[in-house]
Amino acid sequence: MNSNTPDTTLGLSNVNHLERLYDGWFLDYASYVILDRAVPYFEDGLKPVQRRILHSLFENHDGRYQKVATIVGRTMAYHPHGDASIGDALVTLGQKGLLIDTQGNWGNPLTGDDAAAPRYIEGRLTQFAVDVVFNPETTEWIPSYDGRSEEPVTLPVKFPLLLAQGVDGIAVGLSTSILPHNFRELCEASIAILKGKKFTLYPDFFTGGIIDVSDYNDGMRGGKVRVRAKIEKVDNKTLAIREIPYGTTTTSLIDSIVKANDKGKIKIKHVDDNTSKNVEILIHLQPGTEPQVAIDALYAFTDCEKSLSPCTCVIVNKHPKFIGVSEILRMNTEHTVKLLQWELENERKHLEDKWHMTSLEKIFIEKEVYEVIKKARDRDEMVNLIDEGLKPYVKRYLRRSVTREEILKLAEIPVRRISRFDRKKADELLAELDEKLAQNKYNLEHITDYAIDHFKNILKKYGEGRERKTQIAEFGKVNAVHVALANQKLYVNRKEGFVGTGMKKEEYLFDVSNYDDLIVFKADGSFKIVKVSDKDFVGKDIILVEKFNKDDERHIYNVIHQDGKDGTAYIKRFNVGGVTRDKDYYMGKNKPGSKILYLSSNLNGEAEVVEVTLKPRPRIKLNFEVDFSEVEVKGRGAIGNIVTKYPVKHVKRIRKGVSTLGARVLYFDAPSGIVSTQRKGDRIGEFDEKDKLLIIKENGTARIHDMADPILVGSNVKYLHKFDPAQVFTILYFEGGNYNYMVKRFNLEGCPMTTEFSLVTDHKDTKMIELFATDDARQLMEYQVGREVQKEELDLTEVADVKGYKALGSKFTAKKVKRTSRISPPDSFDDGTGDEGEDEGDPKLL
Repeated sequence: MNSNTPDTTLGLSNVNHLERLYDGWFLDYASYVILDRAVPYFEDGLKPVQRRILHSLFENHDGRYQKVATIVGRTMAYHPHGDASIGDALVTLGQKGLLIDTQGNWGNPLTGDDAAAPRYIEGRLTQFAVDVVFNPETTEWIPSYDGRSEEPVTLPVKFPLLLAQGVDGIAVGLSTSILPHNFRELCEASIAILKGKKFTLYPDFFTGGIIDVSDYNDGMRGGKVRVRAKIEKVDNKTLAIREIPYGTTTTSLIDSIVKANDKGKIKIKHVDDNTSKNVEILIHLQPGTEPQVAIDALYAFTDCEKSLSPCTCVIVNKHPKFIGVSEILRMNTEHTVKLLQWELENERKHLEDKWHMTSLEKIFIEKEVYEVIKKARDRDEMVNLIDEGLKPYVKRYLRRSVTREEILKLAEIPVRRISRFDRKKADELLAELDEKLAQNKYNLEHITDYAIDHFKNILKKYGEGRERKTQIAEFGKVNAVHVALANQKLYVNRKEGFVGTGMKKEEYLFDVSNYDDLIVFKADGSFKIVKVSDKDFVGKDIILVEKFNKDDERHIYNVIHQDGKDGTAYIKRFNVGGVTRDKDYYMGKNKPGSKILYLSSNLNGEAEVVEVTLKPRPRIKLNFEVDFSEVEVKGRGAIGNIVTKYPVKHVKRIRKGVSTLGARVLYFDAPSGIVSTQRKGDRIGEFDEKDKLLIIKENGTARIHDMADPILVGSNVKYLHKFDPAQVFTILYFEGGNYNYMVKRFNLEGCPMTTEFSLVTDHKDTKMIELFATDDARQLMEYQVGREVQKEELDLTEVADVKGYKALGSKFTAKKVKRTSRISPPDSFDDGTGDEGEDEGDPKLL
């Protein structure tokens, strides 16, 4: 090789070497992040920094509080985490309220407020942590990073801590998100596992709220849960949020509400945050805002409803695994059994050692074996002489051989102890040790029962006050179209073919929201569906624009159209149904010169009578009537029936029509709180256009709705039925103002027809107990008051007379009513509370 030629071999070699190094380093880094930072071990449910914090607390545990700054410093002795990361992890553990007893300002997870500086706040282990999390004898140890001390591989946690606390972590190429579960339910589920019974496990959050677990999928990847704030109606102008969704704070929640208001999605005057120990967010509505619509809008457009996607990834045998929470709980329970067995085996060894030494001391003193010590000239001779002195008694009184170390311990017994030896006490101690050994043996032989008792003791000792906080319920997704405010004006340029909200100089049509769809009919016989936008070209010569709902099966279009220039005129009735946005659909075959001669939009399938006038022709009748009610409703693609083959001059309506679809059949979908003609939920009955729908909620409020499709009624609905002002209702309720139980019988003549009204008093403690929706001769009910065990029968019709809906009612009792139940009268009349609901006139009590 020429000496002047550059040597590229070395450079290429270095590049390859660096690539190999990069591969190795990256894998090492990824493994480190997964195993030692982000993902918890299933055995104790802790990340390494959390484990080191707890170990540091236990190492220095004396029952007194320790400064957080001190805890952080001691934790760094096991690994050089940053002080900020240790402090954050410590505060997070403390805020969960299970393992660390806090003192001082540790922040507020409800509001998102930070904790005070580490030098100002203190913490110590809770008694639960001391009892359940630690045991040096059943802990596997490894050297710390500098070899100066030892730290646990995992803590011997005898409880499913991972599922109780939950965890989030992001590693290289994977992440974990395990939602917290209820303390009591975890204990009960572990007991069920040990008994071989089935169990269910769902998340529970310290923030409370409502959770829909329909798609939880056992916490596996691909599953999700939806969580909602609990929103209460204080009055017609005020809403109160007292529980918030997990993963939010009052600050972030209020920010989302304000942002939605600024964008015009909801209408509020202002928001007050009164949160301290408990959440209280007051939302003051704009005048004229319907509270139920506002509640659903909050769920649709703000963080009052959130979707969480769990992903249960844990470390099992030094490898990350994706497994469900049920399997994690089984593994935790089995691990707890192993730890309990390990503890019992250690206890047996200690008891056997103590029994052995106690018996050995007794022989050594009672048989005066200690006297041989005087004859010994050195240590070895002393050991031999004591060993010889014990031999006659070893097989007779002891259960194992004697070691040199044990003989040396005997030799070190002080003379005072020998002189004060009490044989009776020694025998009592040996008997007590035998009882403990027998119990220990029994527990080992019945380890499953012992583990069951372990979880029962945890439940009894630490389960009080840890009841479920998050309510489990199924709720449908709020359709934004139903609750979005029509806060923008829609304009049209019919000739040029533009529609939109930004064309303020053009013809105004109506108000819309950003979530609305529009249907646009054009003179050439075509129509299309478009989304509301600032300005959209849809085609020239627009003749009709209106809002479009693809689920409305009763919205019928009546059309007479001409197929081609001077072609045949056809009549058709159709419902549009599902379509593709921005695609043109045609009345006929899209021949050149086609046009719409007549078009009407009918929300309830009305069919009018029109007059068709033909262009003048010899010997042809120029005027004739066409009745749309004689035309069958078909699909949008049908060309229709022939009206005439002659050229048409014009068509005009001469008589209004009535619906040809019959009465509406309404259904109530409880999860979404929507009444509609869609066959979702419970059937309510048939409704004509003039009928109204009566809704009574569990809090005693009522409202009468005009016919519409859909009708948003919300949650906590007690009664739905066709409104009849003469219908008699009977209510048993607790009146919170005077602390009396009242019976009220009334009809709804003269009640408000457009606004919500209350059937009971508005006091915050007032509660409706029973609702009878029929006026039968007798309305019987059993009840129990005070501490009385005897139930009494009550006929509500004898307590109160029928009056107006505003009447307070008649006092029933001032004693506390513990429970009530309905009784069928002897003639077994039907009180209308069944769930059949198939026949007209059957009220629906939910």
